[in-house]
Amino acid sequence: MDVERSSLCNCVVNFLLEERYLLTAFELLHELLDDGRDDHAIRLKEFFSDPSQFPLDQISRFNSLRVADPQSLLEEKESLEEKLAISEYELRLSQEDILKLKAELQKKLEVPLDELNESNIDAYVNQGPEFQRRKRDASSSDLGPLKDNERRDLNCAVKEYLLIAGYRLTAMTFYEEVTDQNLEVWQNTAACVPDALRHYYYQYLSSTTEAAEEKISMLRENESLLKENERLNQEKECLRKNKDLADGQISALTKSLEALQKDLKDKENLVQDLKQSLEHQRKELNGCRSEITALKMHIEGSLSGRNFLANDVDHVQSQSLEKYKEEIKSLQMEIESLKAKNMNSLDSVNSIKSEIESVQAEEKVVEILEDKSIISHPVDAEIVDQNKSELQATQSFNGNTNKPEEVLQELLLSHSNDDTTSENVGNVSKQNGEPQSEESRRILLKSDNLSGEAASENMGIGTIQILADALPKIVPYVLINHREELLPLIMCAIERHPDSSTRDSLTHTLFNLIKRPDEQQRRIIMDACVSLAKNVGEMRTETELLPQCWEQINHMYEERRLLVAQSCGELAEFVRPEIRDSLILSIVQQLIEDSATVVREAAAHNLALLLPLFPNVDKYFKVEELMFQLVCDPSGVVVETTLKELLPAVINWGNKLDHILRVLLSHILSSAQRCPPLSGVEGSVESHLRLLGERERWNVDVLLRMLTELLPSVHQKAVETCPFSSVPETMGKPFSTSLLELYAGGHVEWPAFEWMHGDCFPDLIQLACLLPQKEDSLRNRTTKFLLALSEHFGDSYLTHIMLPVFLVAVGDDADLTFFPSTIQSRIKGLRPRTAVAEKLATMCVLPLLLAGVLGAPIKHGQLAEYLRKLLVEGSMKESQPTKHSEIVDAVRFLCTFEEHHGMIFNILWEMVVSSNVNMKISAANLLKVIVPYNDAKVASTHVVPALVTLGSDQNLNVKYASIDAFGAVAQHFKNDMIVDKIRVQMDAFLEDGSHEATIAVVRALVVAVPHTTERLRDYILNLIFQLSAMPTSASDLIRRREKANAFCEAIRALDATDIPATSVRDFLLPAIQNLLKDSDALDPAHKEALEIIMKERSGGTFETISKVMGAHLGLASSVSSFFGEGGLLGKKENAEPPQEPVESPKPVSPSAAAEDTRFKRIMRGNFTDMLRGKAKSQEETQNQ
Repeated sequence: MDVERSSLCNCVVNFLLEERYLLTAFELLHELLDDGRDDHAIRLKEFFSDPSQFPLDQISRFNSLRVADPQSLLEEKESLEEKLAISEYELRLSQEDILKLKAELQKKLEVPLDELNESNIDAYVNQGPEFQRRKRDASSSDLGPLKDNERRDLNCAVKEYLLIAGYRLTAMTFYEEVTDQNLEVWQNTAACVPDALRHYYYQYLSSTTEAAEEKISMLRENESLLKENERLNQEKECLRKNKDLADGQISALTKSLEALQKDLKDKENLVQDLKQSLEHQRKELNGCRSEITALKMHIEGSLSGRNFLANDVDHVQSQSLEKYKEEIKSLQMEIESLKAKNMNSLDSVNSIKSEIESVQAEEKVVEILEDKSIISHPVDAEIVDQNKSELQATQSFNGNTNKPEEVLQELLLSHSNDDTTSENVGNVSKQNGEPQSEESRRILLKSDNLSGEAASENMGIGTIQILADALPKIVPYVLINHREELLPLIMCAIERHPDSSTRDSLTHTLFNLIKRPDEQQRRIIMDACVSLAKNVGEMRTETELLPQCWEQINHMYEERRLLVAQSCGELAEFVRPEIRDSLILSIVQQLIEDSATVVREAAAHNLALLLPLFPNVDKYFKVEELMFQLVCDPSGVVVETTLKELLPAVINWGNKLDHILRVLLSHILSSAQRCPPLSGVEGSVESHLRLLGERERWNVDVLLRMLTELLPSVHQKAVETCPFSSVPETMGKPFSTSLLELYAGGHVEWPAFEWMHGDCFPDLIQLACLLPQKEDSLRNRTTKFLLALSEHFGDSYLTHIMLPVFLVAVGDDADLTFFPSTIQSRIKGLRPRTAVAEKLATMCVLPLLLAGVLGAPIKHGQLAEYLRKLLVEGSMKESQPTKHSEIVDAVRFLCTFEEHHGMIFNILWEMVVSSNVNMKISAANLLKVIVPYNDAKVASTHVVPALVTLGSDQNLNVKYASIDAFGAVAQHFKNDMIVDKIRVQMDAFLEDGSHEATIAVVRALVVAVPHTTERLRDYILNLIFQLSAMPTSASDLIRRREKANAFCEAIRALDATDIPATSVRDFLLPAIQNLLKDSDALDPAHKEALEIIMKERSGGTFETISKVMGAHLGLASSVSSFFGEGGLLGKKENAEPPQEPVESPKPVSPSAAAEDTRFKRIMRGNFTDMLRGKAKSQEETQNQ
């Protein structure tokens, strides 16, 4: 047993010395010497007498130290304390003994190990020193560092051995020296056995060296296999992700290929169709050419026939004239013969006289007829000239083609042929040679008039027919900018043509006159359509014009669809009333769904024009639905047109304002409520807030604008429905206090007035409680609505109705005497009942109370008083810090209105000069959040002096709060004077050298790096270099890591900006070297980023820098081969030649390398912002 005890004692001694439990070893030495076991204490004596471990001069110096003689009372106290400690320790040992006895009772059934122990002892004694040497060799094999569970088991086994062996003082010292483990409780593991150290010893003796080595190797192999398995699992997961990504890409490419194939087939089909169309058009062209040739031949034949007829007429006229001349001569001869016989009788004379008179009359008639025949030719010339002028006017439409000329030549020939035929008829009648009576001449004149009218009518119809046939051929050859000049002809043809199919074709030509008409051209075409509709009447407008509108509604050009939209509003007046709210409304409804913004805007405008023409309000709800659809349109132009034109038109037409208001509030709430919550944790504040998408945010915004537009109508209806006739002076004016007192009596109902505070305010408060803090735009829109409401309804309404509602909603007391009893219960229901509801009210409703209710001009004094109550008096209450951040955010929102800045700064100065620490911290936080809403002048005269005052405060919390505010100032202002003040103040913060101040300054300035001036960036870079060069305490690893993380974030943010080459060489690269020296404190991600920055910024000097780094870090000088020899000293545009030329290979594409480097730096800057945001969120979570 002595051998066993000696071996166990040697094992304990080796363990204590290896683990550097020196106090326990020293105590064990003394206890062994006291027990007379000098042979067991030999190694301990050698160890503690070794001058290399414990120098003699140090021991003598410790011995020379004088120890004050303790007083007897102090000695007794120490002895009593020692005894008390021993008794407590023995109590713990007794408890452990009880536990051991219980364990031994459970082990009774197991086979005793005595025989095995004796055989092991005999083998150990027989083998002697050789066995010991082999065991020492086996123990000297590299087992690696102790693991935590191994150390815990060995410590518990050694403690148990010391207690069993009776070394209680040593056990106490060992218990006190092991501070990182609890030796009182030994977890139930495989190593936890009674008399553990002896069992370990016997097990060690019973095992061979090969078995031990094999077991150790198996354990190591098991660990390596576990690591390899984990690595393979990671690779498998990565491969699986890559496979999924590849599958997605393959499917996308397959779909793209199918789409391309389909597109190719479509294009092939289109090519075939175009070929067929080309062939068809060629055939039509050939037909037109043949037709032109035939027309030319026809014209030539007509001209030749006309010449022949003219020659015949001249021949007949000449023959008749000669015949009349001969008759006159014969008559004159007879008169002369009769004169010779005049003396025969008187009767014969009279008869001769009568004959002479008749002859003279006949001569006159002949002269008249001759004159007519002569005059007929100039008339024909005038007609020809007139037709020629018409031809020239027609040819002015297009001078580049002969088709209009040919067509109008046909028209001219038809006119000339008609005239020639009438002349021939007259001439034939004259050839009879018989004198005509006056009655016959009258009958002839009447017949000529009737035939002229019929001929003119036939000529008009023929002209319209020719015009209708010619216009489709003329239009394509007229320049687009001049086609509107054809509108009178087209309108005339449409209006007068008898054939409906031809009119439809011409109407189609009218709507398609210009391919993409601009606004002015659309106006001209639309005026023509309106004029045409006036002339043709309702039926033809419905059957001819509206179908053309319907055909154009899906046209590919938005200008044509705009033409349809305009026609719906302007042609509705000229159709039957039942068509307006059926066909035309359906056309407008389809245009509202159009993809073009201008078309939807035109649809909204023309729907407003259409509504007054509806015969009834049967389609009201359909129109209201279309109105809300247009209000929520994604285009601001459509929304503006709807609010300014369509909304008043719907109100005036339908007279259902109350229904519009109910639907409006329902849409506002539903748009926000259907969004997902910020958090899925039930009962939290974030679970009540909604994460609004872009479309939902837009919808809520435009609906709030619509609510603001409806304010005048709401006020007017409330005034018109006022039940108190005894107060006539209030009609059309803001509501007075006397009127509100009558309303508070509750004797009559006034629903139009109660809607605002009974329905609208609660819904707006509910909406506000759904909006997160970042939704300032919607909160601003609600505030503008409340301010406009106070202007319309007056000061009394603001004081006695609005203010109490919102005070109750934020949890404050309010005067509800101006509310009827039926309304008071509803208002009181707005008060928050739970802690979460109170926080929501402070976060969401308080900004509306400050800016929208108390922000009215007449409430300026009350607003200042209420703010002072919140900030100054509230900072002294113990419960206030729970709502501090929400109150700060509410004041920040109030600062978005510039008119309140002076009042807020007055209150802030009261907080800054206060002696209350919480109030000063609140002032610093407020100054930080309101910085973005001030200009440089206000910042230099108000913000910076207040922060300087706070920064000089003795309280560290106040000082650190002001540091963050200085960072916000540096982020938003580039004024040189402000930057200089920030630099001076930051130097003052760093003078005390505290770790907290350093971290706060660096992180505050890092936020401003992307936005500030080059001077402040150089200051930050110099500051990082100086701070990183300062020695750090090796013992405090947490602080080293925190400082290294802050410096790395600053360097990565600076690297993403333009830094001069000299600053890179003098500050950036040395700062990175300083950080890389302490590799234990660096995060792996930061370390990798710094090495990349070092590579890109170092250029040719990197090899030398890596040698210096290797000397500091114990690395080989070949570190530069890991990064390569390339790189840039700075950015391409800022690069300067190095002082010592170093040969390096030229990059293939310097510009590409510079762009790539710049892109990487920007990405690293963004990554820094992400890290910084994550760290801030963690800090905020810890603060909460």
